[in-house]
Amino acid sequence: MNGTNVQLQAPKHKPKSFDWRKGFIHLFPIPALAVFTLFIVYPILAAFSYSLFDWQGLKKGAFLGIGNFVTLFTKEPFNTYFWNSLGHNVYYFVLEMIVMNGIAFVLAYIIFSKVKGAELFKIAYFLPRLLSVIVVGFLWKLLLNPNFGAVNLFLKQVGLETWARPWLGEPVTALTAIILANCWFGIGFSVLIFLAGLHSISQEVLEAARLDGVKGFRMIRSIVLPMMMQSVVIITVFTFVHAFEAFELVYAMQGSQGEPVHSTDTLAVFFYRTAFGSSSGDGTAVGLGSALAVTLFFIIASLSALFMAVMKKRDIE
Repeated sequence: MNGTNVQLQAPKHKPKSFDWRKGFIHLFPIPALAVFTLFIVYPILAAFSYSLFDWQGLKKGAFLGIGNFVTLFTKEPFNTYFWNSLGHNVYYFVLEMIVMNGIAFVLAYIIFSKVKGAELFKIAYFLPRLLSVIVVGFLWKLLLNPNFGAVNLFLKQVGLETWARPWLGEPVTALTAIILANCWFGIGFSVLIFLAGLHSISQEVLEAARLDGVKGFRMIRSIVLPMMMQSVVIITVFTFVHAFEAFELVYAMQGSQGEPVHSTDTLAVFFYRTAFGSSSGDGTAVGLGSALAVTLFFIIASLSALFMAVMKKRDIE
């Protein structure tokens, strides 16, 4: 003090040593990332690469650029098959949303309302999901058999023999029959998702709405659905992805030709037939199949992302 300048020095900080324990934690995601890269990222990039070339069997030929995509969208018979299959996938999605998810919501709401035996119903609805898709396909193929199938026999027993028909043999009914069989198979999953959304709703809000005289369909429309929108978004995206990837059940019930008369073709079935069955009759099957796979990937990824973004914005508002 007393005129003496006192110089204060900032305390020196010791450099932090590297924490090996924290660093080691970052190594744990590497195996999962490697598997994801090997089985998801690499096939997508490889398909995009294959789609740019002509192929002689499994031998890479000349570089075509977007030539395979042009062939797929503009040249017969590929463009006809493509748009026909795309329309079937859209129909697949719409019918699943109306029938499967509509019924699933009603069942979930009944169970949520504390109906007697609710736990047993949850198990019963989910049991078909435990079966293999191939098993389900052959099971429904037997049930829909026009000669000895249980569906036609039942219709005849109740006096509706005029409704009996070869369900998988007519172009008008074949795809619808497959979709309804898939609804039976997948309804349990939708019920569980809707139940999770219903249980996330605050009981106080529901009680307050009941005290205000809100009940029945008005309760569902004004209170229940807006408050479980996250579950609705999840099940819609799952249904969309599943509908546009539809292959196993169609293949199990109708094979890879989309019979009858390509009325059960989906994009995945068309891809399988093009890439591995060579519907083109020339050496471009692998390139066309890859172009179709890339197109299908962008349809699913872009529309799913767009739908989720729109629903998220609506949820925030």
